[in-house]
Amino acid sequence: MLTPPPKLSSIPFQSNWIVYEDQDLLIINKPSGLLSVPGRTAPPDWNLLSQVQNYAPDALIVHRLDMDTSGLMVLARNRQSHRALSRQFQDRLTVKRYQAICFGKPSQLHGKVQLPMRCDWENRPSQIIDCRQGKSATTYWQVTQSLPNAFEVILTPITGRSHQLRLHMKMLGHPILGDNLYAPQQALQAANRLLLHAQELHIFHPSTQKALQFKEPLDLTTFLNGMNSA
Repeated sequence: MLTPPPKLSSIPFQSNWIVYEDQDLLIINKPSGLLSVPGRTAPPDWNLLSQVQNYAPDALIVHRLDMDTSGLMVLARNRQSHRALSRQFQDRLTVKRYQAICFGKPSQLHGKVQLPMRCDWENRPSQIIDCRQGKSATTYWQVTQSLPNAFEVILTPITGRSHQLRLHMKMLGHPILGDNLYAPQQALQAANRLLLHAQELHIFHPSTQKALQFKEPLDLTTFLNGMNSA
């Protein structure tokens, strides 16, 4: 029996989420199925920020991942660090790379997607491509492994639009497996979660300006455990 994508849930904080910490910042490996910040209809502690604040009450959110996306996030530990880190994301000084398992067989092994996006207001939170009113969005992609009727890919967003990777891969004709917003039924039911993971994050330390690079890829076997058997 096929398992649907994960529903909103509360996942208690675990110390192994912490990849790095000091007095200025925390690097957290977020699990899939957990909101990044409090949601309007969710209990107040059903999100990453609230769970991390049980460990570090001074933690402040800097950027977000979709609920179903797992992987690396940075949280600030004070207002000064929050301003500095937020400015890095705003000025596109950070580097982010994602793992994904996508549907089908690509005709090329790498490429670039440049398609402007905006919110689909009548179907929020979905996003749509809009060449007239959309904001610019650019994604680089590189196939790393072929799988039966699917492939592993590394995605590098240059911009940081909401649902950018999910929508861009859909527009390529290769939606991410388990995507409950953009994948057709066959690709949706091929996985029991959205197979998208933020595996790499490059930032500058907000106090020392030292370049910091973090990489926490999912082992492919572990990632594929999220796939359902036909």
